[in-house]
Amino acid sequence: MLGTAAYSAATIPTTTGAAKTVRRSFHRNTLSSVSYSPYHSIACGRFHFVSLRTFAAVSTKAMSHSQAIASSELDPQSPASGNKQALITLSDKKDLTLLGNGLQELGYTIVSTGGTASALENAGVSVTKVEQLTCFPEMLDGRVKTLHPNIHGGILARRDQKHHMQALNKHGIGTFDVVVVNLYPFYDKVTSTGGIGFDEGIENIDIGGPAMIRAAAKNYKDVLVVVDSQDYPALLEFLKGGQDDQQFRRKLAWKAFEHVASYDSAVSEWLWIQTAGDKFPPNLTVPLSLKSSLRYGENPHQKAAFYVDKSLSEVNAGGIATAVQHHGKEMSYNNYLDADAAWNCVSEFRNPTCVIVKHTNPCGVASRVDILEAYRLAVKADPALAKEIREFRSPMDGETRMFYEIVVAPKYTEKGLEILRGKSKTLRILEAKKNEKGKLSLRQVGGGWLAQDSDDFTPEDIQFKVVSENKPQDGELRDAEFAWLCVKHVKSNAIVIAKDNCMLGMGSGQPNRRESLRIALRKAGDEVKGAALASDAFFPFAWKDAVEEACESGIGVIAEPGGSIRDGDAVDCCNKYGVSLLFTNVRHFRH
Repeated sequence: MLGTAAYSAATIPTTTGAAKTVRRSFHRNTLSSVSYSPYHSIACGRFHFVSLRTFAAVSTKAMSHSQAIASSELDPQSPASGNKQALITLSDKKDLTLLGNGLQELGYTIVSTGGTASALENAGVSVTKVEQLTCFPEMLDGRVKTLHPNIHGGILARRDQKHHMQALNKHGIGTFDVVVVNLYPFYDKVTSTGGIGFDEGIENIDIGGPAMIRAAAKNYKDVLVVVDSQDYPALLEFLKGGQDDQQFRRKLAWKAFEHVASYDSAVSEWLWIQTAGDKFPPNLTVPLSLKSSLRYGENPHQKAAFYVDKSLSEVNAGGIATAVQHHGKEMSYNNYLDADAAWNCVSEFRNPTCVIVKHTNPCGVASRVDILEAYRLAVKADPALAKEIREFRSPMDGETRMFYEIVVAPKYTEKGLEILRGKSKTLRILEAKKNEKGKLSLRQVGGGWLAQDSDDFTPEDIQFKVVSENKPQDGELRDAEFAWLCVKHVKSNAIVIAKDNCMLGMGSGQPNRRESLRIALRKAGDEVKGAALASDAFFPFAWKDAVEEACESGIGVIAEPGGSIRDGDAVDCCNKYGVSLLFTNVRHFRH
């Protein structure tokens, strides 16, 4: 059996004459590259093993001269804890000089690796390289650097356990009081423009870093672990104070485990996508990052916060969560819900469009080349409710006078921003990117989560099948498509009436579809004549019910999914009144 290893001794105790011969041969023929640790006075060498079948009595455990004498009787506090040591190994070297100088001024010996060590040395900080402690060079293209008992023993040893300290002394291992590590930039690499290949992605998975972070966090009572450069000043202040604040240590430990968990989540998500491709893995982790604490939730008695989804699938995928706020009061819980509903709705339309939302329901929608005209027409659909939020595909001008709380748009001109800022000090002005298609939609229920594909269908994705005798004119078909786009964003049971790219009325949230229809008809008023009606689901009844009532009101075309056992009644009813009926075969329930 042949192999190579690093040993921390220049003597090998033996019990037989044959073994002495082996020892002399070992020193003469195989010992090379001897180095000495400045902390433990242990000679290090590289050698080859020989067959243990031939020299069964030879001990391959190496110890320094002092260890061989009385390792079990050493004072557990010395020499293992005689030096204050900090281990630093970083991928992101932000504020490294600040950290290194600060620790050195506090009397810490700094142990480091590779590029981190070089950066510290260039900054004038004295550094001991890891291989001086491990007596082993980096190997396997850097995959093995810190995975060594001389490192992990010094991190994991509990200072209050006598036998732990005796073990360190026995093997000449020093303790680490501070461990500062961050990881290979896996997240940034796999989400970079153009992405990276599978093999390169694998090489960017950190192994030694997470091991050190977890070890230090587990032993938080004795080791301060830092994974975020923003914590460097707090760390240095803590060390200067000389006090042992366990809460501070626990907070750093929590942050360390959270850092590794998020990292592992990204690796897991990436590997699943690369390997299986199924949108619904058997286990799902959603990494959330706190963006802001909110004043309260839906109601003042509920505490709340807002988190950003850091899943790989959400990178550059748009949405309200990553919107930039240019102006105004801080967003509230309900502001986020309404802004999200408005943005999702308006993003469906190709032309400049204004959407007005109240309690997440679009109560006014209009598309025009002139965005100001679109705004005026959107307000027209439900002026009583058009006071909560305005959302635009284009910047608005200074001619509007109504009160509103939020404006969301994909971009603003400087003039547009100037006008909007002048309207109110509290007006929230958001700039957002359109949501990408194909996202995973998650919704919480008690004790679990529902997951589904996002509802991304547009009129271009489906067929509006004419099932009535009367066929819609081109303008009527466009109105039906517009109404259909609107109704998918209205809470079920949902009815939308529209004409000429403008919502005239909508009914939502009623347990009876006929009641939703009546609400929409009341809002549309006299303009219902010749308008298009869209329903989010099929009509269960036609005669003396919603379909007949719609036909009698003057509706010109109806778009619905179809699928009822009474679809024939709906067709017959529309034929009686000369109304065009379109089946989409796509339902748009929204609960």
